[in-house]
Amino acid sequence: MRGKSASIALALLFLVSLSWTPGKPVITVMSYNVHHCNPPGKTGVIDIDAIAAVIMRANPDLVALQEIDVFTGRSGNINEAEQIALKAGYPYYFFGRAIDFDGGKYGIAILSKHPLSDTVVHALPTDSSTKGERRAVALAKIKLPGGKFLHFASTHLDALDTNLNRLLQVKAINNIAGKLNPVVIAGDFNAIENSEVIRSLDKKFTRSCNNCEPTFPGTDGKAIDFIGFRPAKKFSVVSHRVIPEEYASDHYPIVSTIQLNY
Repeated sequence: MRGKSASIALALLFLVSLSWTPGKPVITVMSYNVHHCNPPGKTGVIDIDAIAAVIMRANPDLVALQEIDVFTGRSGNINEAEQIALKAGYPYYFFGRAIDFDGGKYGIAILSKHPLSDTVVHALPTDSSTKGERRAVALAKIKLPGGKFLHFASTHLDALDTNLNRLLQVKAINNIAGKLNPVVIAGDFNAIENSEVIRSLDKKFTRSCNNCEPTFPGTDGKAIDFIGFRPAKKFSVVSHRVIPEEYASDHYPIVSTIQLNY
């Protein structure tokens, strides 16, 4: 059940300030599982405008999207990545296919206010015995103002009850994205803090929050969406917050402002 009281909203909209130096450049990053732009309370409805409005209000530089449909029947045969980018005002986007679905493709995406290059999608491993859905990580190199570059990744890990696939997938991410420098990763990891999956992620990446507030509302609301970066010395967290948006998706978006120390 979704909490609607002001007290819950205030608890979810939190700010964490860590060690940072005013005057240095910063970027703002969002991760958002958009539930293929289907408001969970409206079966069969696709509402691109609602997702775009959430993104525009937060105004991040970079957005990692999960559960994106491209030309699927259930979403009206539209390119959701393109439409969200257009409506939210992002001149650059990249879609990463995870699987073929309903006549089209389904996966993750990156939106950026800054030019993209070196875009690539890596399929993530799945143990065949689990019959789990295939997952992927999308990567892009971002050219930031002032000539700085940053690698950015969007991902969405397996949702089965067992950790088996998620562990395989996070280890693959650590091997792929963990070799990039500097890099920010954002996504729906379908794993809570202190799980073996997130402990594995933490071996390579520094997350923008600890004791994170819930991102997946429900009777046992929990944080399963995270933003991380490496190497730690090249970044400082200015703020991290969860946006308690209740209509557009079954996940809350998360937003981190990160200082660049390079």
